[in-house]
Amino acid sequence: MSRPMSTPTPTRLNPDDSRTPEVLDLLKRSLAYMEDRIDPPSSMHRMSEQSIRDHCATGEVWTLGTPVIACIFLTPKPDCLYIGKLAVYDAARGKGYARQLTDLAEARARTHGLRLLELETRIELLENHATFARLGFEKTDEAAHEGYTKPTFIIMQKPL
Repeated sequence: MSRPMSTPTPTRLNPDDSRTPEVLDLLKRSLAYMEDRIDPPSSMHRMSEQSIRDHCATGEVWTLGTPVIACIFLTPKPDCLYIGKLAVYDAARGKGYARQLTDLAEARARTHGLRLLELETRIELLENHATFARLGFEKTDEAAHEGYTKPTFIIMQKPL
């Protein structure tokens, strides 16, 4: 009889965490699929180990697994907890890790006294819209990056 795999426990990165390079690699690999599909280019190109460390100091970065198989970046704002990046390695998809991390985001929002999660996803990435809808998010608006006249991303929110 096989034992069920255990669910990895979320761990919060600190600014000098040795897993920072793993998180950067996860982001680069798991978000590469959108490279030829979105305009303007992804903010991923500006990500570095230092920018991840900086986010750990000003917001929160949570990971799953050793080595890291999934991560979420959270930023408290006055009216919501903003999800800046959510990534899961391709081989780990379909196992509930995105849901586990968004559930964690809900708990963190409540800890901060916030009653709303918010994220942005590119207009072209319809599969992401559907994934976030399955996780309880609803489209609330569209917006454009600076210099663009038509919408380049949608804003999705999840009331708690």
